[in-house]
Amino acid sequence: MPRRLRAALAVCAAAGLAGAALATAPASAATDALSVQYRTSATGATADQSEPWFEVVNTGSTTVPLSDLKLRYYFKSDGPAVSYRFACSWAVKGCGNITGTFGTLASPTATADRYLEIGFTSGAGSLAPGQNTGDMQLRFYRADWQTLTQSDDYSFNGAQTTYANWGKVTLQRAGAVVWGTAPAGNDPSPSPSPSPSSSTSTPPTDPNAPALFDDFSYTASSDPAVQQHGWTVKSGQGGPGVAGATWSPADITFSNSVMNMRLTTDGTAAGTKETELQTTARKFKNGTYAARVKFDDTPTGGPDGDHVNQTFFTFTPLNAPMDPDYSEQDFEYLPNGGWGEQSNIMYTTSWETYNPDPWNAVNTHTENRASYDGWHDLQITIDNSAITYYIDGQVFGVHGEPYLPETQQWIDFNHWLIDLNGQTSSTPRSYDEQVDYVYYVKDQVLTPAQVAAKVAGYRTAGTAFTDTVPAG
Repeated sequence: MPRRLRAALAVCAAAGLAGAALATAPASAATDALSVQYRTSATGATADQSEPWFEVVNTGSTTVPLSDLKLRYYFKSDGPAVSYRFACSWAVKGCGNITGTFGTLASPTATADRYLEIGFTSGAGSLAPGQNTGDMQLRFYRADWQTLTQSDDYSFNGAQTTYANWGKVTLQRAGAVVWGTAPAGNDPSPSPSPSPSSSTSTPPTDPNAPALFDDFSYTASSDPAVQQHGWTVKSGQGGPGVAGATWSPADITFSNSVMNMRLTTDGTAAGTKETELQTTARKFKNGTYAARVKFDDTPTGGPDGDHVNQTFFTFTPLNAPMDPDYSEQDFEYLPNGGWGEQSNIMYTTSWETYNPDPWNAVNTHTENRASYDGWHDLQITIDNSAITYYIDGQVFGVHGEPYLPETQQWIDFNHWLIDLNGQTSSTPRSYDEQVDYVYYVKDQVLTPAQVAAKVAGYRTAGTAFTDTVPAG
């Protein structure tokens, strides 16, 4: 999704000079040969969110498990009652392998009374000599989404917009400080390590939990069974996408238990036909959502480059601007970019709410700039603490409060055009998004392997459709 607008106030040159003086490691760092590089993409004295980005570098001669490390970024809170939320936008090591917690300093100073502590799960792996973690694009913001002040934060340097050593953050290894200088009187003490991951074990599931499974064994979008099985095929006009485009039921077709959703355009609104299939009942909330989806980078004829959006998502209605009961969890693949992106990008986005006019979005997202052309297993799990997105069995992103859904949701697939700015040709061209199956189980957090086993079980039993999920 497009980034929220950020303030562009310049930081003073003196702050930049002070930061440069502290950009070398203390003597203790030489022993463990670990360093921290920092940059920020939110440079203003005030901002809607602070964006400290990091790389941890191993310049030593031994391999270092990342789970041994804790990094602290120090800041001055905007008030004693203000709370903050952590988010990871993207990381080479995977956002699901990075943790962020907040702490309070025992000896507050004029520039710091809190800290953000970054840790790593065992899934982040190790750093061999000469390696670094790669980009960790992190951020934090006020829980009430008010503007925060960062110019008075100890670890902030708005002038550092490219990665360089930064001594105003600390790095601990097994509780000992190996890099950086904390605010005066606040040498970090060892913090308890998270409990060992139980990812090697399989959590128990209820075999009788209410579930929906659809193998899409229909003859056409007009097949009466589509409606009988609780699906609504969108028609007519209306958002999202290009004003004046048409939602075309005839362009949703079925073959060999695979649904094909075709998007066609000639570069004009009148010549654009989009597709959408949505559950009629709004009855899905916590649990596991899964689908096998084939994304399409290349049109079936004509020039490429249109700003296409190919999706699998869940959502509730927005009944008023900034409706607190709104929620949405998205997989959105943009094969040709859009929203300011220039090429392939996958977004997983969790929404708390938004105001359409003037635009104000309260959401968080994880992104990866890569091609996802072809078949992929997509999965979302939601419980009372986290929304976890998986692609092909691997954690793609993890989002927490305040983005958890408050009310029952719909399940939706749609295929639409963001705008007409991708390219200007009038030659008709089509893109296909295909769906092999959709599965949901209520109040159960399943692993990708468990989802695969459930789907295989349905197919072995010859079950093309079942829905035991009660009405919301």
